[in-house]
Formats: sequence, C-alpha cells, structure tokens
Amino acid sequence: MSAALAAAALFFTFLLGLLVLDELPVTLLGAYGLFSAVAFVMYGADKSAAERGRWRTSESTLHTLALIGGWPGALVGQQVFRHKTTKRPFRTIFWFTVIANCVAFAWFVHEAPLALP
Repeated sequence: MSAALAAAALFFTFLLGLLVLDELPVTLLGAYGLFSAVAFVMYGADKSAAERGRWRTSESTLHTLALIGGWPGALVGQQVFRHKTTKRPFRTIFWFTVIANCVAFAWFVHEAPLALP
C-alpha cells in the first residue's frame, strides 16, 4: 500500500505546486480531490458488496471515475481494500485510464489559459 499512497501523495503535491505557481485553477485541484475521495469510497463499497454477495459497482463505472481524475483515490482504495488488485484485464484498463488522464491533464496545464482576457 505504501507505493500507492506515495504515488497519490506525490501527485497531489505536484498539483499543489502548480497551484502555488498559479499554473492550476483551484477548482481542478478540488475536482481531483473530490473524484479521488469518491473513488476510494466506491472501491470500499464494492469490496464490501462482493464479500456479501450484493449489488456491485460496474467496472466501467470504476474506470470512468479513474479516467476523470479519481485515479489517485482508486489506486489507494485498491490497496487499502485489497480489491481489484489481481484481475489482470481490470488492472490493464485501469492503468490506461491513469495514462489517459495524465496526458489530458498535461495538455490542459500546458495549453489551456487560466484566465480569459
């Protein structure tokens, strides 16, 4: 779990650095925080549902949440709840969503203006 927590902490430290440098709007930092918290909770809820034989969160929902910015929370949730850590197809798609989100984030930070003239 420590590597997942370290990766998420490093990413949020990076976001905070960009915020301090006025290269990132506070709303984007808030969105990453919110989506990460929701992803973390959803992984916990899905693990609990799996153990109890109840209704599960679809994998596409978990992937979508990671794609839109919840991947740090999802990464930590996977490790904390020991959920979705061995299913290779899920993990492969998950890492593609992380890469896609990071590429989109890099484009946004590099290309999108923070303030309109």
